[in-house]
Amino acid sequence: MTYKIDTKDLKELSPKLKFGDRVILSGTVFTARDAAHKRIFELIKNNEELPFEINGAVIYYAGPTPTPDNLAIGSCGPTTSGRMDSFTPTLLDMGLTATIGKGERSDEVINSIIKNKSVYLCAIGGAGALASKHITKCDVIAFDDLGCESIKKLEFSEFPLIVCIDCSGGNISKDKRVKPLPEFRQGFSYAFSWILLTVKFNQFFKMCSTSLCSFGSHIKEFFCTLRE
Repeated sequence: MTYKIDTKDLKELSPKLKFGDRVILSGTVFTARDAAHKRIFELIKNNEELPFEINGAVIYYAGPTPTPDNLAIGSCGPTTSGRMDSFTPTLLDMGLTATIGKGERSDEVINSIIKNKSVYLCAIGGAGALASKHITKCDVIAFDDLGCESIKKLEFSEFPLIVCIDCSGGNISKDKRVKPLPEFRQGFSYAFSWILLTVKFNQFFKMCSTSLCSFGSHIKEFFCTLRE
């Protein structure tokens, strides 16, 4: 199933979502990675004000690259969710609606997702530049000194996601029906490597061609000087 959902409605609709469903998400999302989570938990420990209201929020495990001119944001792909596993159950208990990242989650996180009727959504890794096309606004709201790991308030516009763990504990990584064959994974890896090498070779060839043309121009000027 495919659902078009706004983040403000995600908590209410989470019980309907099943692992493997496609979610086209719009609305407000906050970025937070390892360093930002540590800062958030220091604030919680000291009973200080948090950068954003956890209850009802959606956190995207991402650290966008610098924003190019005329764009809302730089490349903004997901980071590995497992690095935030030690923090996630507490945030879910505080009312966090959903997390977005890539990779598997610990048993503790899965149990907390079930307990709190939350949902874990996955974005496509390695496609940060494409993902950024579905982000219309990006504002740093906390921990600016962390650079790309600062907390940012994003506005999603039909951001494509997959339900990886639903609120009943359904888990796409545990379902044998969607497990890719080793041959497919290996073939994909070879194909990607071939594309990367081709791109690098073309860049190298272009650089060499430019250098040779420049060298040829200098030689021509040298012989012209000798004639004079």
